[in-house]
Parts: sequence; C-alpha cells; structure tokens
Amino acid sequence: MSTLLETHALTGGYGDFQALFGVDLKVDEGEIVALIGANGAGKSTLLKTVTGLLPAQKEQVTWRGEPIGGMAAERIVGLGLALVPEGRRLFPSLSVEENLLLGAQATRRRSRHTGMHAGAGAGAGAGAGAGAASTRQKPGKWNLASVFKLFPILEERRHQPSTSLSGGQQQMVAIGRALMSNPSLLMCDELSLGLAPIVVREIYAALPAIVEDGMSVLIVEQDVQLARRVSQRFYCLQEGHVSLSGASADASDADIANAYFGVAA
Repeated sequence: MSTLLETHALTGGYGDFQALFGVDLKVDEGEIVALIGANGAGKSTLLKTVTGLLPAQKEQVTWRGEPIGGMAAERIVGLGLALVPEGRRLFPSLSVEENLLLGAQATRRRSRHTGMHAGAGAGAGAGAGAGAASTRQKPGKWNLASVFKLFPILEERRHQPSTSLSGGQQQMVAIGRALMSNPSLLMCDELSLGLAPIVVREIYAALPAIVEDGMSVLIVEQDVQLARRVSQRFYCLQEGHVSLSGASADASDADIANAYFGVAA
C-alpha cells in the first residue's frame, strides 16, 4: 500500500491561537483512518489545514509524496481530496440534485489543473510537484446514478430544496456531493453529530460501498467506539498533540480513555 496523505510535524491554528503542535499522521491507499479526541483537541483544525482552508508550511503536508502545504483549497480538491465539513454546509437555494452536481465540478477542475501546475505563476512552488500526482487520479464510479443507488432517498427528493430534508438526509447529500468529485481520499468531519442513532447507522453502513474501489477515508468522529469499529487505524488528539495511535482493533478501552481525557481509566 502506498501512502496518499501524510503530515509532518504539522502545526496550525487560527491567527495567534495555535491548535496543532507537531502532528504526524498518514493515510494509505484503501484504508479507513479515524481521528478521535475531545472537543477542542484540534481534529477539525487538522482537516481544515490539510485541505488548504487554514495555512500550513509547504513541507508539513504531502500528497503522494509531494508537498502541498499552503496550496489553495481549490487546487487541493483538484488533486483528489474531498471534505465533508462539519455542519454539512449545503447551498440552501439549490435542490438536492444541484448540490450534488456541484461536487462533479471538482473533477473538471482536476482535468484542467493537470496541465496548469507547472506554469501557475506566483505560489506555484507547492503545486508544481503536485501536478504529477493529479495525473494519477483515475476517473471514478461516482455520479448521480451511483450516489442515488447508495442513498435511494435522495433520488426520491432530488428536486426538493436541500433545506427541506432531515439532518440525516442533508448529511447524505454532503457525502454524495464529495463523492461526485471521485476523490482518492474522502475526509469526513463529525458525520454523526446531532443525528439519531438509527440515521448514523444508515450513513456508516454506506462505508463499505464507498471504499470498495480503493478510496481512502479519514473520519473525525465523536463516537469513539463507532470510530474504532469502522476504521483500521486511529489517531487520538489531545490539546493539539497525538496522544495515541495504532491499530483500532488493538487499543484497549483503558488506553483510549487515558489518551482521550489525559487521566487514568
């Protein structure tokens, strides 16, 4: 298995507030990795930093071995990374189908960026090497038909405003929109937040179909036991530091509690 995403002593935060302190993390092809930790541990900050929504040093984030830290978010999406943000963030004026189709635009941007990186002008240093990575992004299976097969309720409501859906259905739209870009790595921020347990189970039941063609998934999840069940490996953040990492099946509840809360279980 080759490594897709890797962070190297990653730091990050908001202005003068530092939220990440030297985080080392990697995601290999075809695996599901969970990122757990208490509120304020730095989980969402890490995703935002990796995807270019927050600044990073060039060498602190690599994609297929090429530095992408500090690259513009649009160009990072074009390489094959997709984020399902916390809170879903759908466009309320658009229908379910229109929200989904927005995700497909990233595939077109990816094709356009393939020939652009070398001459991108100012700031092209991070993107020049990443252009080679973008050419290896294969076309994927995700389109309207396959998203509707994954979440049939969305086909029934394809022409409805996204705001008319339940929270769980809106989460399905957010996932489907990200899948429509046919990414190599899908990053999900708090999929279960605010949803009923039965809806959470339905959403996570879709994971096998998502990863069956080799896609990798990085999940930020508040439900520690759920995160461990669906992932091969995990990282636990505490106050911006990695407090524990390893195989999800091997970590004991006591180890997790100590890493999560910083106290003996």
